[in-house]
Amino acid sequence: MDFDGTAAVFKALGDVHRLKALHFLATADAGCCSTGQGVCTCDVQERLGLSQPTTSHHMKLLVDAGLVLSEKRSKWTYYTLSAQGLLIAQTALNRLLAAVPQVNKEAV
Repeated sequence: MDFDGTAAVFKALGDVHRLKALHFLATADAGCCSTGQGVCTCDVQERLGLSQPTTSHHMKLLVDAGLVLSEKRSKWTYYTLSAQGLLIAQTALNRLLAAVPQVNKEAV
């Protein structure tokens, strides 16, 4: 297991604004700048209610952690979810869950 990469993913997930950004990317529709090929920075910024530099900072951390892909088009950047980064988090949690005794799992 790549502990450093996995830790970077969970660190990126450890912020409410970044979680909101991921949720927005997962649920955005054509009513915003989403064309089915990503969500525009301007819409992420509006949804988060943060300044442009702060939004860019959060999105950069998500990109660096591999949770989000970015593509520059003209003056705007468009973001999409990355299955690879999300699978890292899912795999790590599944491995931990598999190590939990069956008795504890039944209590949940």
